[in-house]
Amino acid sequence: MLWIKSLHLVFVMSWFAGLFYLPRIFVNLAMETDATATTRLLTMARKLYRFTTMLAIPAVLFGAWLLTYGFGRGPGNGWLHAKLALVVLLIGYHHACGSLLKKFEHGQNRRSHRWFRWFNEVPVLLLLAIVILVVVKPF
Repeated sequence: MLWIKSLHLVFVMSWFAGLFYLPRIFVNLAMETDATATTRLLTMARKLYRFTTMLAIPAVLFGAWLLTYGFGRGPGNGWLHAKLALVVLLIGYHHACGSLLKKFEHGQNRRSHRWFRWFNEVPVLLLLAIVILVVVKPF
């Protein structure tokens, strides 16, 4: 079980690294006016989104595997259910990044760089809440 937990943590940390950086690229894309720089940023964003997706899959699978060891059963495991709800939100955020990337690729972005700066904070808040739930186990 410790091997599975270790792999889960490594993939989760790597997934979050991508989710922290991809919206930052969106900030730069929203501000960019030079076509060459835009092309370069889009290439970076595309590659990062694909790589981040490849990291998310084993993170979720190893997490699901941990559930087979009995996590979440019995009283006092409300924290895990709350964590799983936040993971669902995180997966939704990941897909929203993919949708935003497609809008940039088709020249359809209508959001400002300020909006993307706020959007960039969502994974930080989710990570904070998830870590607190897992470590403190408040309920």
